[in-house]
Amino acid sequence: MTTHTLETPVEAAPARTAPKAVRRRGEPRPLVRIATHAVLIVASLIAVLPVAWIFLLSLGPDKDDYLRPAGIFGKATLDNYVQVLTETNFFHWLQSSLIVSLGTTVLGVLIAATTGYAVSRMRFPGQKKLMWVLLCTQMFPIAVLIVPMYQLLTELRLLDTYGGLILVYCSTAVPYSAWLLKGYFDTIPFEIDEAGRVDGLSPFGTFVRLILPLARPGLAVAAFYNFITAFGEVAFASTFMLDDTKYTFAVGLQSFVSEHDAQRHLMAATAVLVAIPVSAFFYLVQRNLVAGLTAGGTKG
Repeated sequence: MTTHTLETPVEAAPARTAPKAVRRRGEPRPLVRIATHAVLIVASLIAVLPVAWIFLLSLGPDKDDYLRPAGIFGKATLDNYVQVLTETNFFHWLQSSLIVSLGTTVLGVLIAATTGYAVSRMRFPGQKKLMWVLLCTQMFPIAVLIVPMYQLLTELRLLDTYGGLILVYCSTAVPYSAWLLKGYFDTIPFEIDEAGRVDGLSPFGTFVRLILPLARPGLAVAAFYNFITAFGEVAFASTFMLDDTKYTFAVGLQSFVSEHDAQRHLMAATAVLVAIPVSAFFYLVQRNLVAGLTAGGTKG
């Protein structure tokens, strides 16, 4: 006896399709990402172009090479740097810049930190008005402040002194630094102050031993702001410093420009020499600064 079995045809399995890429929540779209990178590239080129231009001019042996920058490539030389280092007051300018910048940084941060902490933690008459007065001082242009400050420095016999210039820079840098540090002190829990009092610390001891270590990132930002303010300022330094050996770098650069002549190749070489140590310093500390700011922003 023969049996017949019916075989049902097996359907072919559907072909696997590659899973579609799923865009994560919060991830920008490809077009947005491309546009963002394009904008950043253009902004980077705009920022780098002046630096590259100054460096190219510093290699030209003629003061009029800025009119024909393409011709510098065939005659580039380092003679401008040698001349600046050996025939100018470059090292006097370096000494003056460091004294004024570091002095402004130390004194300015000290005043701003104590002011910001007092307004953040203490309650006293005129507390809010004090911060608004500090903010209003930033509204006056330098041209308005030069004449009264010149008279004050003359009466105090601080004209043409490093101390006088440091005080002038502190008067402009401290208000902003105080606002900055006051906001940072507000992020530190008040319980830390109370714990210091329980341990027998005075208000000043609590500030120095407990608060300042926690506010280190904010202090670093304030210090950098004070340093940059003093290092690159021109108007006050050129007015209040009369001795050319006490000029800062920003004022020393003006010595290459006279009424009938402008030694732009030497000015460019000096600008490059000034920028090298400052750029190297900020490049070394920028990662720690950003990390510190990120950590400080999560406190409280």
